[in-house]
Amino acid sequence: MAVSAVRGATVAQENTQDAIWDATEELLRALISLNGIEKDEVVAAFFTMTPDLDAAFPAYAARRLGWTDVPLLGAVETPVPGTPDRMIRILVEIERPERQKLRPVYLGETLSLRPDLAPPG
Repeated sequence: MAVSAVRGATVAQENTQDAIWDATEELLRALISLNGIEKDEVVAAFFTMTPDLDAAFPAYAARRLGWTDVPLLGAVETPVPGTPDRMIRILVEIERPERQKLRPVYLGETLSLRPDLAPPG
């Protein structure tokens, strides 16, 4: 078995519990769909958020999706000029028979961090 990891980022519309969980869940669903991730493949997930988000832990969204036996870790990022406000980032580690290149997902304003991932046009 081999461990692979994939990143993603999104922005919460506001600093509220529902906005943080909804944005995180949308990002997780996009990562799951794009990479065909099954719940039993997830080894661990790491969540970071910008300091302007303090109303809720983004990791709770993973629990809402059924990741009840997955170790989850949350942290606050160092403020860096030029990064989007209310940003949530995720690193998901999965285990599969062979190491795989997974596709990251950057939603909305976070595409400025990875313009190479923007859809054409």
